[in-house]
Amino acid sequence: MIRIPLITGLAAAALAGCAAPTVEMPQPERPLDAETVRRHEDGPPGAAPGTCWGRDVTPARVETVTEQRRITPTGRAPDGTVTRPAVYTTETRQRITRPRREVWFRAPCPEVMNAGFVESLQRALRARGAYDGPVTGRMTPATRQAVRAFQRSRGLDSSVLSLDAARQLGLVAYDRDDL
Repeated sequence: MIRIPLITGLAAAALAGCAAPTVEMPQPERPLDAETVRRHEDGPPGAAPGTCWGRDVTPARVETVTEQRRITPTGRAPDGTVTRPAVYTTETRQRITRPRREVWFRAPCPEVMNAGFVESLQRALRARGAYDGPVTGRMTPATRQAVRAFQRSRGLDSSVLSLDAARQLGLVAYDRDDL
């Protein structure tokens, strides 16, 4: 057993309280939909010039099924003792339980998604109870989660803001052709 004098122990405890506070480093943010919003030429076939599109891909769900099949039954003597064990083979196969799904939807173009627009987006989501974070003007992970929650209740499970959602939030005007 090691004995530490009381004064040394108190000094160590006092120094531990003087340690520098830990500082959380900010997590890098994704750019304002630069990778997830595409211009019409990179969008779905037939996209109108001047439009921007979001794409949401849900990967296929694949299930692996493993089964053992008996090839030959157990051999038994007339008195019931096992003369030969059963022989089995293991079969593994995969099956798709949900196919891959790709959904294209109109989205505000990246130049629209400036800090002022994102601040308005955060305020609009907050007013509807979908966002409780600070209004920063940055597309943070919390903002993306709020966008996903808002759109999921309307049938689109994506963190990329759709043009329809932006219109419903009052952030983008409706086109006359859409009325």
